[in-house]
Amino acid sequence: MSGREWLMWDEAVTGYDFGDDHPMDPVRLALTMGLVRAYGLDKAMDVRAAKSAGDSTLRLVHREDYVAAVKAASAHPREADQAYGLGTVDDPAFVGMHEASALIAGQSVAAAEAVWRAEATHAVNFTGGLHHAMPGGAAGFCVYNDASLAIARLLELGAERVAYVDVDVHHGDGVQAAFWDDPRVLTISLHEHPGSLFPGTGWPSETGGDGPGEGSAANLALPAGTGDEGWLRAFHAVVPELIADFRPQVLVTQHGADTHFEDPLAHLAVSLDAQRVVQESCHALAHEYADGGRWVALGGGGYAVVDVVPRSWTHLVGIAAHAPVDPESIIPSEWRDEVYARTRQPGPRRMTDGRKPVWRAWGEGYDPADRLDQAVLATRRSVFPLRGLLP
Repeated sequence: MSGREWLMWDEAVTGYDFGDDHPMDPVRLALTMGLVRAYGLDKAMDVRAAKSAGDSTLRLVHREDYVAAVKAASAHPREADQAYGLGTVDDPAFVGMHEASALIAGQSVAAAEAVWRAEATHAVNFTGGLHHAMPGGAAGFCVYNDASLAIARLLELGAERVAYVDVDVHHGDGVQAAFWDDPRVLTISLHEHPGSLFPGTGWPSETGGDGPGEGSAANLALPAGTGDEGWLRAFHAVVPELIADFRPQVLVTQHGADTHFEDPLAHLAVSLDAQRVVQESCHALAHEYADGGRWVALGGGGYAVVDVVPRSWTHLVGIAAHAPVDPESIIPSEWRDEVYARTRQPGPRRMTDGRKPVWRAWGEGYDPADRLDQAVLATRRSVFPLRGLLP
């Protein structure tokens, strides 16, 4: 064991760039790493740059014809094959797309390998979490599904139980699809209700494939407008019990920051402070149930690229480094200068939204008139009995 946790970073990941008008601006990655450095967290972890995922690794999840289509579109973007989801509004093709996508995937795979081999207890790749990509197609700003590839690599190395928890505002559909029939992988996704947000999946009734996969997926579809109290109540009403029952050897988590009330593409109303509470909870669950703390933490969505994403993921890095950032701290001026230089926007001044989230535990009672409680109960009734648990 190295005695230090890993942070995956290569400046070249900012080449994952769909263009100036696309909401997934790679500046969010550069600004996050800049804030990590401003707080000295790069000194508290081993910062590693992994090689790109090769074809044999990509084929753990993705079809060979799809990888070939990505390579072709990467070389000739105007000829991208939209049958594979490439060259669309969501996933415009760009020169070097394959290389940038494979590099991000390589960071997540290397993080998983390090955790499995006990080279690190925790490993973070905030550039990853591209959870919508399917085996045969791009979707939702995601070309290669690094989260699924990391899990598939863990299985290849001998893992028998891997839990995946996704708290992005969008359903983790690509990861669920990759392991739909595989009882070795438990996927749990908390997301905005599919009736009001892309990708339109993630209903409580989606509980895994027939046969051995039944009960291997859990989906909590939250009403639009859900804020801190409801989001935290929902998380703690579902996730800890399922993780305690499954007892994964490795916990993989996806921390899309787009649940935030400032995010322009979704409709939840979660604060930075509640996001940090869930990050801390995932860390604690890893230490309690995942072979002493085997935790791979990924980024994901997040389109308030200055005010929210860098702060949220810097908190995640600090938690994984066992050097949490004080929410009340004043953000270093050198980072705010970097923000202005890159974006001509003023950066946030503190690492908090000024909230102190509290929530009511599920055991304190169910309100049948509350839409949030209805959503939680629907999930518990759908998946808990399949795992031998009470709803």
